Amino acid sequence: MLESVKISRRQSEIRSELSTLAGKADATADEIRSMETLDAEYRANETRYRAALIAEDGERREAGTELETRSDREFADLVAGFEMRQVVLALDEGRTLEGRTAEVVQELRSAGGYRGVPVPLMALETRAGETIASGTPDPIQTRPVIDRLFPGSVAAQMGAQLIQIGSGAVEWPVTTSAVTAGWANGELANVAGPTTYATTDKALKPEQTLGIHMRVSRKAMLQSGDALEQAIRRDMSGTMGAELDKAIFLGTGANGQPLGVVAGAGTYGITSTSAAGPATWAALRAAVVRFMAANAASGPEAVKALIRPEMWSYMDGTEAFTGSGVTEFDRAKAQLGGIVQTANALPTPGGTPPVALLTTSAGGVAPVFVGLWGAVDLIRDPFSDAQSGGLRLTALTTADVTVARPAQLQVVTGLEITDPS
Repeated sequence: MLESVKISRRQSEIRSELSTLAGKADATADEIRSMETLDAEYRANETRYRAALIAEDGERREAGTELETRSDREFADLVAGFEMRQVVLALDEGRTLEGRTAEVVQELRSAGGYRGVPVPLMALETRAGETIASGTPDPIQTRPVIDRLFPGSVAAQMGAQLIQIGSGAVEWPVTTSAVTAGWANGELANVAGPTTYATTDKALKPEQTLGIHMRVSRKAMLQSGDALEQAIRRDMSGTMGAELDKAIFLGTGANGQPLGVVAGAGTYGITSTSAAGPATWAALRAAVVRFMAANAASGPEAVKALIRPEMWSYMDGTEAFTGSGVTEFDRAKAQLGGIVQTANALPTPGGTPPVALLTTSAGGVAPVFVGLWGAVDLIRDPFSDAQSGGLRLTALTTADVTVARPAQLQVVTGLEITDPS
């Protein structure tokens, strides 16, 4: 029991005793001395009570933080033991889910409806001891349970933030007003204003569904559990990660796709400027200057660039200063906060100069928000491959993309990667 609670109870007892003694008209000398003793104890306890509250305030704050994160950690521990093999066998043979896998599925079902077996996104990540070609996980921000992008994701490296949404739409009010300050022109003059404080809502809506279709042969299902577990996870995470990356940047906004950052630069209000010249650090530096002029970045180290491999090849083979051995890529890498290369999230040159995307996280706000609704809904098709004894699986997830502040992104076009001579 907290010390402050003990003191509070004792104070109640003292008040009760004092009220009894104070009601006596002919109190004895012993009773009067008792009242004096109780009164002194009561005053001393008031001081002790205030001291106990101050001392326990820190403990309450720590306990509150512990309670806020405990459920997320407990669920993360459950997901760490989630087995895709059990899900596949449950869909194929009707086998009962057991252990942590059963607990996770039950928890996800209680939060939303699924036609098949719900699979947490975190379960699709490659587990410890496995390797993937694209590298190891490097999330931009630590978030509870499954609120992060897949390992090696270009979107994660460029500062995009993944938002896990249970149901409905999510909006962010973004300030759009231009509040300015002004000096009073004279002793009795008014200062500038008032100026309307305006905001614009940026919404993520569950209108786009990404699907993965997978065939599992009878031979694969009869192999060892770990082999099937790893193969299914690699296939699903790799396919979903690549397609999400592509949609986040190149989504057309039509045919069921979300509107990507690069493809929808004009719609989002993102500044797009043509370099109309060779791909050099000077061409990228102009975009960095625009960031700084708009108060979106404090310096080049706060900016990240997304380029294609063809552009890296040209810049790395072009000397900035003749005979120096310093290439244009070296100059850009030394100045910027990071350079990410991709052949999936930017359009293929195809006879036109490639495009570069620059982003910055101003004030801790991510340049791009990616919303995912619920878990992956894994559905079984028991009929298509019945003759061969195989199994068909469909994994569905709903996602959307939005840009909170267009000033945090810059698109640079017209970056020539061929020698004009």
